[in-house]
Amino acid sequence: MPRTGGVIGLLLACLVLAAGCGGDDSDQAASTPTPEDTGGEQSSGCAQAARPAPKDTQLAAPKRRLQAGKRYVATVKTSCGTFEITLDAKRAPKTGGSFKYLADKGFYDGTTFHRIVPGFVIQGGDPRGDGSGGPGYSVVEKPPGNLAYERGVVAMAKTQTEAPGTSGSQFFVVTGADAGLPPEYALLGKVTKGQPVVDLIGQAPVGPDEQPVDPIVIERVTVAER
Repeated sequence: MPRTGGVIGLLLACLVLAAGCGGDDSDQAASTPTPEDTGGEQSSGCAQAARPAPKDTQLAAPKRRLQAGKRYVATVKTSCGTFEITLDAKRAPKTGGSFKYLADKGFYDGTTFHRIVPGFVIQGGDPRGDGSGGPGYSVVEKPPGNLAYERGVVAMAKTQTEAPGTSGSQFFVVTGADAGLPPEYALLGKVTKGQPVVDLIGQAPVGPDEQPVDPIVIERVTVAER
């Protein structure tokens, strides 16, 4: 049986609070340096990388949706390796369309996985790197009622006060067998290649704030039709 109360409480602490879907009123945007590989290796087994500077981004909400019947694959290149997410164009065309829009603009390039909960999830996609940032807009797409957040499922983070299915830019990948969550977090897709890389990220040493001790950088995200 999936755990309920304890796991949901953990989600509220790790994913929901300060998920930063819509961003704030600041119009000052910091430049984003390209993460530099120093050639060494972290204690996690990932390549050493410089911590990207935080940035504020304000984008107009996209109108595009993924087309059902087409296959879209997101390639996520990180300092720990590369993994792929097959976006669920049939059940989440609006959420996937927003993710592709952000990837096409290079929004995710030079961001980090800022929160890791071992055996539960890894979370990234925040331009500020602290869980409070977003793209300056949010979209809402009700997730499937029978959605199970199982290992490899990728969904979008939201704040506790936002409606089910609300998302900005922050996403999480389930690393446990079953997160035991209610279907309130917008579906994006599922990891279909590179699960060992996800597992490696999920095992990285973290501090008391659940941030990785060493930066885990998302170097580039691309989405292509296959």
